[in-house]
Amino acid sequence: MARSGAGKSAGRAALVGVLSALSLVFLYASALVPTGQMGVVAVAGLLVAAAVVSGGLSAGFLCYGATGLLGLLLLPDKANALLYLLFFGLWPILKSLIERLRRIILEWVCKLGVFNAVLTLFWFSLRAVLLPFLPGALHQIGMVYLAGNAAFVIYDVGCSKLIAFYAGRIDKVLRKAG
Repeated sequence: MARSGAGKSAGRAALVGVLSALSLVFLYASALVPTGQMGVVAVAGLLVAAAVVSGGLSAGFLCYGATGLLGLLLLPDKANALLYLLFFGLWPILKSLIERLRRIILEWVCKLGVFNAVLTLFWFSLRAVLLPFLPGALHQIGMVYLAGNAAFVIYDVGCSKLIAFYAGRIDKVLRKAG
């Protein structure tokens, strides 16, 4: 039996709520784990990608905004909430928009431009906080950009593979069930 438009909208809203709640759980967990905090924040951002795939850009923005706002209000470690707001939560939405260009070279120029702008913001505003945690070789700005860009490319390719898996396996099942 086909669901009405209102039923589909309610289902999408519920899914966005669940994804936002899960994203917030991962953000909160990032404040509790002793190591790998950035990785846990990245996982929280992947749930925004799921919202974009399942509900579109508006659902992604809703998931990102709700999680980011609640993260700022509820997390004991506001730095992780800022990392989510400034990069990991926003990236799936920007990635979706950039990949609509359908020109791989232009896409990578835009992706690397966005990443380097965020890295520059972090470097100049949080250098005093970040330097004690970075290996000695990464205290030089050139090494930070080189290592950061390499890590970003790996992250983006991995993110693309996880999004494809979600779209092909999980979202497909959710659409059939709904």
